[in-house]
Formats: sequence, C-alpha cells, structure tokens
Amino acid sequence: MGKVAFIFPGQGSQNIGMGLDFYQNSDKAKNIFTKFNKIIDKDITTLCFEGPEEELKQTVNTQPAILCVSVAGYELVKNELGLTPNFVAGHSLGEYAALYTAGVLSLDNVIKSINKRAELMGQFQTGSMTAILGLDESKINEIVDSCKKLGVISIANYNTPEQIVITGESEAVLSANKKAEEIGAKRVVPLAVSGAFHSALMKPASEDFAEFIQNIAINDSNIPVITNVDAKETFSGSEFKQKMVEQIYSSVYWTQSVLYMVEQGVDIFVEIGPGKVLSSMIRKISRGLKVYNVSDIKSYEKLKEQFAVLNQ
Repeated sequence: MGKVAFIFPGQGSQNIGMGLDFYQNSDKAKNIFTKFNKIIDKDITTLCFEGPEEELKQTVNTQPAILCVSVAGYELVKNELGLTPNFVAGHSLGEYAALYTAGVLSLDNVIKSINKRAELMGQFQTGSMTAILGLDESKINEIVDSCKKLGVISIANYNTPEQIVITGESEAVLSANKKAEEIGAKRVVPLAVSGAFHSALMKPASEDFAEFIQNIAINDSNIPVITNVDAKETFSGSEFKQKMVEQIYSSVYWTQSVLYMVEQGVDIFVEIGPGKVLSSMIRKISRGLKVYNVSDIKSYEKLKEQFAVLNQ
C-alpha cells in the first residue's frame, strides 16, 4: 500500500442528517458530539441531524458542525482501522480537523478555536464570492488585477485547475464575474456565502483571532500538516499559530497542496467528514489516485473492505 493522506472538508459540505450514522453506531463518535455541545453550549447534535437548514448554513453554526462530524468520523477510522496517515490536510475550516488529527490541538482546544473563528468570521458579513470554472489561473489573475480599482478583490481558493474562487467587495467581484463570462469561462457561479472569506476584508477577524489563540495551547505536530496558506509541510506549533491567523484572510492553495502530497508519494486520499466535495476535486487535480470518503457508516464499511484488500 502506498502513502495515505487524510483530508477534511470545509464550508459548503454541510447537509441535514450529517453525522447521525456515526452517532448511532459509535460510542466514541457520540462522545465527540457531547463534547462539542458542552464546550460550545449549543445543540450541535440537533443542528447536524435535524437542522433547520437556515440555521445550519449560518457560519457560526456551520463551521463547528462540520468539524464535529469530521472529528467523529476520524475517531471511528482511527479506533476501528488503527490507520495513521502519512499526511493530513483540510480545506479552510477542514484544516482544524487536520490539526486535531496531527495532535496540534487537543479536542477541547480545537472546539474552542473553531467556535471563535466562526463567531468572528460571521460578524463580517460583507462582500461576496464567485466560483469561476474553465479559465486559466493567469487569466483570472489578470481579471482580478483589473478590478482592484473597484475595491478589495483576490483569489480565495485554488480548488482545482479548472475551478478558482474569487472573493472581495461586491462591486469588484461582480465586475470580475462579467469579465470572466466575456472571455469564455465555462461557468461563473456566485456562491451563497455570508461574507468575503479568505480576503483582506477578513483581516479584522484575524486580528481578534490572533488575540484569542494566545491563550490556546498549540503543539508541534506528529504528522506533517499541509497548510492552506502555502501548501507546505508544517510541524512547529509557533508556525501553526501564525498560519491559523493568516488562513482567515489568505488564499487556500488546495490544488497545490494535493499536488505536493502526490509528489511525496501519496496515492491514497481519504476524505473524512460530510459530503464528497474534496474527493471530486482530487479526481480533477490528479488522475489515477485511489480516493475514498467516509461520510457515514456505509462509506466507512466500504473503506474498511478496500483497505483489507490493499493490505493483502
């Protein structure tokens, strides 16, 4: 068996009913939900299992809810399969599940950190984001540069070679959308988000978050974490503290992160958490990889069967 990476999804992967299978079939997973409810002082369990959708998709709820499901799924995989990945990474808020997996943050501290992050980011409900499909990165950079005179605008996510997300003040983003359509983008999809995440508009949130994490214990990692802000291996607790702040307003270099792991010999990716968004992205970034997801007990059992075959 080749090298394995565990990856964890970000905002937009949420769905009503997520995590219910884990909760019903694993005492360890059930304990994770209980811990989230207690520390956040909010019924994350009901939000995940029953919604309502309008509440679940609010940033302040979405981020801890997705993290809760991802951590519960990871605990199931770790305890049942005893599998230690060679690398971990997560998309935006998913990076916090990676930090927990790598021992950078304890369970209590990862819950406190994501709750504060979500609270702060949810306060800055300004600007917009758009996914642009089918344009070269260089052309999107040209468009972004040409729209900066209208306001703050930048690239939020390098999701795949075919999909890049832009972010910033609404006038600048709307102008960029129009230009992308004019020069032949396959699709231009405005995203249903509450703010311009991963843009300079989030710097006030990052500054408040920097103060908050001064009192959070951040350890060196025991597994290489490929961080969003630079697509590089990170081990040092002090570096994580800096990158956790920068990540709030910086681009997510997801394509680059996946390609780096592939270059290091990773040929098995396991997405743990709700949905299959990252699995789909990885298949578009690099062909010939083994990609699995663990979003419920059925997909977990499938992973278990596949790994039994790979280990023969």
